[in-house]
Amino acid sequence: MPEARSVDLSNCDREPIHIPGSIQPHGFLLACDNYGQTVLRHSVNAQAMLGVGSAINGLSLQSIIGDKAAHDVRNAVATTRNPERPALLFAVAAGAAGRLFDIAVHRHLSTVIIEFEPHDPKVRQPLSLAREMIGRISGVTELAAMMRDTARLIHGALGYDRVMVYRFGHDGAGQVIAESKRSDLESFYGQYFPATDIPQQARALYLRNTIRVISDAHFERIPISPVVDASGEPLDLSFSHLRSVSPIHCEYLKNMGVSASMSISIIVDGQLWGLIACHHYSPRVLSMAERVAAEMFGAFFSLHLHALQEKTKLEMASRARRSLDAFLSLASHRGDIADLLAENLSKFRELMPCDGIGLWVEGIWTTSGSAPPASAVPALARFANGVADGRIWATHALSQKLPSAQAYCQEAAGVLIVPLSQIPRDYLFFFRREVVETLDWAGNPDKVYEVGPLGDRLTPRKSFAIWKEQVRQQAKPWTDADREIADAVRAALVEVVLRHNELLAEERGKADVRQRMLNEELNHRVKNILAIIKSLVAHPVAEGRSLKDYVGSLKGRIQALAFAHDQVVRGDGGGMLADLLNAELTPYRSQQATISLTGPQVWLDARAFSVMALVLHELSTNAAKYGALSAEGGRLTVHWAVTEGADCVIDWQERGGPALGRITRQGFGTVLIDRSIPYDLGGRSDVQFAPEGLTARFVLPSRHVSVVADTQAAGPEAVEAVAVADEQSRLQDIEVLLVEDQMLIALDVEAMLLESGVGEVTTAASAASALSRLERIAPDVAVLDVNLGTGTSLPVAEELFRRGVPFVFATGYGETGIIPQGFGPVPIVRKPYDRDALLAALMQVLAPTDADA
Repeated sequence: MPEARSVDLSNCDREPIHIPGSIQPHGFLLACDNYGQTVLRHSVNAQAMLGVGSAINGLSLQSIIGDKAAHDVRNAVATTRNPERPALLFAVAAGAAGRLFDIAVHRHLSTVIIEFEPHDPKVRQPLSLAREMIGRISGVTELAAMMRDTARLIHGALGYDRVMVYRFGHDGAGQVIAESKRSDLESFYGQYFPATDIPQQARALYLRNTIRVISDAHFERIPISPVVDASGEPLDLSFSHLRSVSPIHCEYLKNMGVSASMSISIIVDGQLWGLIACHHYSPRVLSMAERVAAEMFGAFFSLHLHALQEKTKLEMASRARRSLDAFLSLASHRGDIADLLAENLSKFRELMPCDGIGLWVEGIWTTSGSAPPASAVPALARFANGVADGRIWATHALSQKLPSAQAYCQEAAGVLIVPLSQIPRDYLFFFRREVVETLDWAGNPDKVYEVGPLGDRLTPRKSFAIWKEQVRQQAKPWTDADREIADAVRAALVEVVLRHNELLAEERGKADVRQRMLNEELNHRVKNILAIIKSLVAHPVAEGRSLKDYVGSLKGRIQALAFAHDQVVRGDGGGMLADLLNAELTPYRSQQATISLTGPQVWLDARAFSVMALVLHELSTNAAKYGALSAEGGRLTVHWAVTEGADCVIDWQERGGPALGRITRQGFGTVLIDRSIPYDLGGRSDVQFAPEGLTARFVLPSRHVSVVADTQAAGPEAVEAVAVADEQSRLQDIEVLLVEDQMLIALDVEAMLLESGVGEVTTAASAASALSRLERIAPDVAVLDVNLGTGTSLPVAEELFRRGVPFVFATGYGETGIIPQGFGPVPIVRKPYDRDALLAALMQVLAPTDADA
């Protein structure tokens, strides 16, 4: 390889570390042609380690390492597809002396690279070691404990003098967030280091090669012969464990007195999250078996870390939601919202990690914790007017955007702005202090580091000092989770402020205020639905309950939520009370509790239907958590009737559940049940928490209800879930045509049908594709998604009707006006698909065919 210009701190980020032209000395390397037949290059220590005296390049692999070893290597080449995961062979006899080696084989750029390391018989098998290490952290449920335990575990299992968990920040800088070390060593715990300590090309290799071992920072490089091939290309060692190391990195280690190191990449969502970095203060060779065990542990650690991060984000969101619900409950009883916000400012500070919070309402400044002085706030508010634009806005370096903020950057270097009104005026500010204000070096200040030819830049203390200079006037960055919580705060507070203004303006301003609230209300309700689904997914599985039961219950609840939300958003025509009750209670039907629903066919208009959807959902979920539906033998009775004045009276009675204690406080759900019907419909609500069970009576005024005669047609029939297990034999060996434009949904429905015994499912994504398939197949029945994005499935329905093939419609919309009157008797299945409802619909349309047969 031609001599490259010398590497120094000014150009180390461009150093071609993947083609160093040399390896470390604790093993040797052979590079063969694409089939592993002929040796093209080798490390110059190969002859000595194999015990062969002749030249190697150009010889066959078997003539160098032996027939059996070459056969095993070529078989390994045939099995490996990904160079990031080389094939591994342990205790293979190779060379003239038959010495035992551990071998790693991978193919990269049409070259088979074979790495040999001496086998250590004292080391345990990698799978056994990895299982033991993984078992030690698999039950850890807290992030901080996981980091601490991981450092201790690797320190004990692999024997390095210092083990650190090192996390990268948004700007590439790193922080030591956990450490386990020899007692006489100074601590690096909590310290930051600049991004330049690990150049970008090194980070790219950490993603490709998740384990990196340096056996001796003072090692003598073993050249590759030849360094370049006949075409002038060096050997790419991106995936080689023996790859030589950058002299800059070696000097960094030597300056710290470190002789050997090992790092495990922590990769989350395809990004380099951090490293598990190990230091040893004398040369140390990690065997291949130990390295593989560490690699397996690192992969599990990354997955477990991701799961715990998601769990933490969900818990933070849940706490924030509970705090906001409590504030909304208080707001419903107070007239002066500004005073209420000021009184509860410290509680808002608990919603996310911050050092202080400030409230700017009608020119009045109120703070809690670290915040800018009052004299600086008018300029800050004017700045917010220009950047927030009715949405949250955040920066971790306020002084870069607002120069006057340099004066108070120690108290408020970062800010997250939450607008409280639709016009630029009132704001809630979250502040974070300058990050370097809270950091001090944890080690010995008198520690003397060795200084190499590149100076003291490559020492821990100097790196930390450089990092501190780089992040002056900056705070810890705001995360996506912080922004999500702030957005929820904005939606809730804007709603409170707008509703308060509505009460003050009375009837004169209602129409105008409600128009401004429309977008906020829709956003709020969508977030509520998502929050409910998150809570359903995160709800722990009861002991002894199977995963299948849990999944079935979860699908049922989400189906009910989808139906109710669909009617709330799109139900301009209202709906049947019985349908709404069935949708809310079907997920909780089980053998342990009895549900009885009785009453006439009552139709609710759109306003009453949306209000009752929220009320009944609260009642149903509370009954399932704390009431009659949560206990063996519980009974829920719901009866409704129409009075002489045409009002609808609904009686809800729970018995046989756990005894109810005294209710000492009202949560958001209780307030919703008590006040929604009187406030929104002008009706009455009476809820009693008796020891034997909850009893409630609701009166819906006549203007919102009407009675539907049993014989009256009320549009296309909506199919609900029924027991179909004893009738599935009717679906055996039939062929189903499925028209669905969403691939993942189509795959889900296809799996449902095949698992239920259907013989064959033919899928089409458009009407044109379905009509083309009908020229070649003769299905027994079809499932047609009404809306297909760019069109509808009605042309397919017309062709099936002409042929006499039965079919059902599927739709995610509440209304059915798009379906022509001629298809009125055709059943409709609501989306998302429910397995039992879909099978019931198919058997319904197939029943006449069976009768004719």
